[in-house]
Amino acid sequence: MSVTDSPASRLQALFEGHRLTPTQRRIAHSMVRRAADVPFLSSVELAELAGVSQPSVTRFAVALGFDGYPALRRHLREVAPAEQAGTAGAHNEYQQAVEAEIENLRHLADLLADPRPVQRAGRALAASRPLPVLGLRAAASQAYGFAYFAAKVHPDVRLLNEGGTMIHDRLDAAVRAGATALLCFALPRHPREVLDTLQYAKDAGLTVVTVADSAFAPVARASDLLLPAAVGTGLAFDTACAPMLLGRVLLEAMCDDLPDAQARLEEFDARAAVRGLFVE
Repeated sequence: MSVTDSPASRLQALFEGHRLTPTQRRIAHSMVRRAADVPFLSSVELAELAGVSQPSVTRFAVALGFDGYPALRRHLREVAPAEQAGTAGAHNEYQQAVEAEIENLRHLADLLADPRPVQRAGRALAASRPLPVLGLRAAASQAYGFAYFAAKVHPDVRLLNEGGTMIHDRLDAAVRAGATALLCFALPRHPREVLDTLQYAKDAGLTVVTVADSAFAPVARASDLLLPAAVGTGLAFDTACAPMLLGRVLLEAMCDDLPDAQARLEEFDARAAVRGLFVE
């Protein structure tokens, strides 16, 4: 299967250019997350998956230009790779989860063929002093990982990985200190608090850059620049290899706009050697 022929890629291409309602974006988001299974779901099953009514699924299919959901599903089956059904049973459930993540990474590679969105995000993050980094619940580890490395090259990174009534206060403090952008990692299930915080950040004048599991995630409407990276859903808990890698790519783009990034890294390495931080 080529990079551009993955189930998620085909769905993203199908949805592009359509003005979707919030309910329809929710359906699209659910379909992207279960891209390999969608051609085999009934309208009732898809409605249950997305948490919407069955008529909403029908209206969604019509909004995409089909006569109804059966026509949409027929189209998805026709464009699905012939080998998909044959290879699904060749692996156990653990292998299937790994294969799904490999597909997510291929899709990410396809998106990065146009580097401009990531470069634009990197410039915005590099210019923000301080730089708040938000990630709650499932996304907290992604935010922590980014902030850990970003602090080695950026002079003032502020991690926001715990919710509660203080989070807006911390955003206010960042804005008063000169922050111009916020980076958010948003993964399923999407906490309402994240959406509220992003809207608060936008209202405060911050440019919101978001790494989310799809371009149709609930946080899209509160983001100035959304960078999608799909999560794996084949295990009891979602896997997030693609969002983690996209975070590292963002770090690289940010370093490209921080002229003293290399000097800071060399300084850290020198101090680490003096302190004996790492086992050689």
